[in-house]
Amino acid sequence: MTGRNREYPLDLYKLGLGLFVFLSPWLFSLSYSPARIDSAISGAVVMALSSAALIAFSDWEEWATLAVGAWLVAAPWILAFPHAAAMKIHIGVGLVVTYLAGLELWLAHYDNRGKSV
Repeated sequence: MTGRNREYPLDLYKLGLGLFVFLSPWLFSLSYSPARIDSAISGAVVMALSSAALIAFSDWEEWATLAVGAWLVAAPWILAFPHAAAMKIHIGVGLVVTYLAGLELWLAHYDNRGKSV
C-alpha cells in the first residue's frame, strides 16, 4: 500500500464518475429503459471496482474498470440509445474512466520515477 499513494486520487475520480453515471438516469430524466438500467449497473460496477482498488490494489480491478469504460463507450450503439444526453454521458464518462484505468496501470507498472536505479 505504501508504494501506491500517488494513484489513490485516480481511484477516487473513478469512484465519483461511477456515482455520476449511477445517478444520471435521475439527474437527467432518462426515459429509455435500457439506458437507465445500463447506467445503474455500469455505475455500480465502476464504484465497486474503484472501492476495491482503494482498499487493496490489484491489476484485475484496473483491467475490469478498463473493460467497463470501453463498454460505456460502446453501449449507446449496442443498446441503440435514442437520447443524446444518455449517449453523451456514457461516451464521455466511458472515455475518462478508460483513460484513468489505463493511466493507473501504466503508473503501477511502467513509471520508474522515485525508484532507485
